[in-house]
Amino acid sequence: MEYHSDRFQDYSLLFFKNEKLIGLLPANLQGNILHSHQGLSYGGLVFDSGIKFTDVLEVMKSLLFFLEEKNIQTFHIKLLPEIYNLLPSSEVNYLLFKMNAKLTRKDIASVIDYSNKLNKFSSNRKRGVKKGIKNNLVVKEEGDLTSFWNEILIPNLKENHNTNPVHTVEEIMRLKNSFPSHIKQFNVYDTNKIVGGVTIFETSKVAHVQYISANSDKQQLGALDFLFNYLINEKYINKCYFDFGISMENKGQQINEGLLAWKESFGARSIVHEFYEISTKNHLLLNDLFI
Repeated sequence: MEYHSDRFQDYSLLFFKNEKLIGLLPANLQGNILHSHQGLSYGGLVFDSGIKFTDVLEVMKSLLFFLEEKNIQTFHIKLLPEIYNLLPSSEVNYLLFKMNAKLTRKDIASVIDYSNKLNKFSSNRKRGVKKGIKNNLVVKEEGDLTSFWNEILIPNLKENHNTNPVHTVEEIMRLKNSFPSHIKQFNVYDTNKIVGGVTIFETSKVAHVQYISANSDKQQLGALDFLFNYLINEKYINKCYFDFGISMENKGQQINEGLLAWKESFGARSIVHEFYEISTKNHLLLNDLFI
């Protein structure tokens, strides 16, 4: 998170039991509100695999008590979608209910579940794949993201949305150099010309699409269909999930219908990503949990 430390007041916390680290919370402070880190796509409490429910309970109680003592009145937490958990891990979800947490936002992300894969691209996607084959397109994994950023992603975002990528090319390269096995770049080429690309953030279970973009010839060439056919049906076939990410606008209140339909045309279906608000004084509601 250091690459955007100038944008956030970091307030990340570590949790110990008998001097052993059992959990952590990437977080930033904004006035008297603590946010599970706003600079991260997904967030929330992260626990050691050996942690049990009673330990999660004590972590949550100590966290809110600590914040209350620091005059931090509210904690905003975004939960990690369950497809990213290595083990069943819904303890926090239950404790949020017990503490009268308020649901403030709910996004949907489009995901392919490889254990129950539909094996069904839409007819449009199939035609696109055939175009890519006919046009002799080539997919390459690249170590340098500069050409994708400068030739494809930045111009497209500027032209279509008058915006810039969340990460500058320097920031994304710094991240990739720090986590080379977790950040991958796949570009698709027409002869030797880059015509599109996808940036993937990998976990042991999930391939998450962070950036997608292609030039104006993508429909004629079938560039993105060809690229995603390779990623979904070859490169990441041994993952548990392929996550296209969200299609949300206006803080989860609206859905980009065209973008959602495009992701579903590859066989993706929806999961939720939830955000909650907790009053820190509500740690008191956890005192009578066990009988």
